Amino acid sequence: MKRKTTSFAVIPLLAALAAAAWSCADSHPEAPLPPTPGEEEQNPPTAPSEPVKGCGLWNDFAAGRSEMLPDFSYAGYAWGEKTLPEADYPVFNICDYGAVADDGKSDRRAFEAAVKAAIDGSRNGAVVYVPAGRFELHDASDPNTPIIIDCDNIVLRGAGRERSVLAMSAPGEALDGSLWNTPELLSFRYVRSRDDEQTRLTEITSPASCGSRDIEVASASGLSVGQRVLVRLAGDRRPETVAAELAPHPVDPEFSNLAAEGVKVAEYHTVMRVNGTRATLYEPLGHEIDPRGGWTLHAVFDRRGCGVEDLSFEGAFTEPFSHHKDALHDSGWRILTFLRQAHGWVRRCSFANVSEALSVMLSCNITVDDCSIEGNAGHSAIRSQASTNILIRDVADRSGQYHSVGVSKTASHTVLLRCEIGASSSFESHCSQPRNTLLDQCRGGLNPDHAGGDAALGPNHLRGLVLWNYTQESGTAGEFPLWKRNNRFVMPVIAGFVGTATFNPSETSALESLGTPVEPRSLYEAQLKLRLGR
Repeated sequence: MKRKTTSFAVIPLLAALAAAAWSCADSHPEAPLPPTPGEEEQNPPTAPSEPVKGCGLWNDFAAGRSEMLPDFSYAGYAWGEKTLPEADYPVFNICDYGAVADDGKSDRRAFEAAVKAAIDGSRNGAVVYVPAGRFELHDASDPNTPIIIDCDNIVLRGAGRERSVLAMSAPGEALDGSLWNTPELLSFRYVRSRDDEQTRLTEITSPASCGSRDIEVASASGLSVGQRVLVRLAGDRRPETVAAELAPHPVDPEFSNLAAEGVKVAEYHTVMRVNGTRATLYEPLGHEIDPRGGWTLHAVFDRRGCGVEDLSFEGAFTEPFSHHKDALHDSGWRILTFLRQAHGWVRRCSFANVSEALSVMLSCNITVDDCSIEGNAGHSAIRSQASTNILIRDVADRSGQYHSVGVSKTASHTVLLRCEIGASSSFESHCSQPRNTLLDQCRGGLNPDHAGGDAALGPNHLRGLVLWNYTQESGTAGEFPLWKRNNRFVMPVIAGFVGTATFNPSETSALESLGTPVEPRSLYEAQLKLRLGR
């Protein structure tokens, strides 16, 4: 089953998206991407010196004969094909609705009033503007609920991350007695929930290979070009399916969730073409399809074109962090979530003294760019959780969160590009069946037992984990375990790794150029360039 690198024309799909209506209403489930005023070249990657030429893994991928490397080139806003937009929408300044900078009083009501005015006052999009100063959004007098932004094309913009501060001076309180279910400060989310039966469009009826874009369905009557859909495997419990996910490793009885609930896949895709009962997707499949497992296709309802930029978020978590000590430590200072979002972004933001900076959940094609986690170390950094094609680029975990940047649940095709991992930590890979994750030119710590997740929900990562030109600056000296309790990664690909750690080749799908970087320096950028013919 070889992954294909064939390109499709971008213009027809973007044209179909551009024909959709701008709306905050459910009656228009599809909206176009936000306007992009101009194209700019991405910043050139910072690369190690004297990389090895002629990387075999890359040569095989570029020639279309590789099944080792997933195609990560669709990650990010607008599938990586456009730069992030400078949204020129009507501006709603929170100070015009009663917020007062630096007065030590809660500005939550004023902030929420500005958000409501922005949603009500502009059909095509709006900017909620936070001027210079410190604005309190959660003190002891505020409710234990997140501030929710539920609309398309809303951009929360500050005057600069060194100038505009949104503060959380009191922690959230756990909702159910658990350690991790505490409300976040702010959430961009699609609120109206629908169960699986309400969103089900049809069954997938024929096998499809990993990397394919064509699927056969029982009925295509509910499909249209430009529509976002969820390709879903709810839980295939057949023993041969479970065994194939872990091969060549045996099925460990410790993986009780995998045995009880089966193999799960949830990938967000865009319909590019419909011909009879065949749907052609824009993005390649990240997992082969065996219709005997019960694969289905679902409608996706979400928000589009939302962004957060040029802000600092400050919590007040100052205790030395203790993992799973209590809800305060694990989740009391959660800041930002993107939930059911598409083609959005978070850029030029900092997060200080927090238990969790940002989670992108049940979303697709979000770019997180040029952000940092500062101050006192907490629980987690920035993650893709059960999302598809998320690009986390140039993020620095300077606080050293217990779990650094990474993935969780059924995340697929996540790219971590040029990220700095905390020195005493490691990248997050939090069990519950994540796949296809690229750590591309990342640097920092590589320490065992920091990936995250209960052993019963393991392994930490299924197939498709790629470490490409990773520079280890601290952590393990000697063999780094890839198949050990709380540190289980199914046959990763490692190329150009530089550091004190070594790996057992029998626990990898490929181990190339250990100790010396490889070309191309960035796998994601090379795959994107190859796909677009640039």
